[in-house]
Amino acid sequence: MAKSMTKSEIIGTLAEKTGLQKKQVTQFFDELSALAYREAPNGFTLPGLGKLVLVERAARMGRNPKTGAPIQIAAKRTLKFRLAKEAKDAAAVMKLAEAPAARAEAPVAPAEALAAPAEAPAVPPTEAPAP
Repeated sequence: MAKSMTKSEIIGTLAEKTGLQKKQVTQFFDELSALAYREAPNGFTLPGLGKLVLVERAARMGRNPKTGAPIQIAAKRTLKFRLAKEAKDAAAVMKLAEAPAARAEAPVAPAEALAAPAEAPAVPPTEAPAP
């Protein structure tokens, strides 16, 4: 699995592709983030990528992992990112393209190793000399 890109790698790549300076791309990301945070309660869509939506989580019972005692978890509002169909489809195509390569690289055990172990040949008992 490939390593994910860092923020500076993303900014560098976009600066190179668009011909903008890294400082301008950084400013764009900062403004986009600020806009997303401000508009999140109403829903914020990035076309072709996905959408931030506010989700109401109901109160529920949970367990303290250390003691196992049941605890009440309060209801809360949280943000959720829902991927756009285009992003899901692109990820699925990429996953399918990588699958045959992954299978080809996987070590395959020889058929003999998968077969049931052979029984040891029976050794005839040796006769002790008569006294």
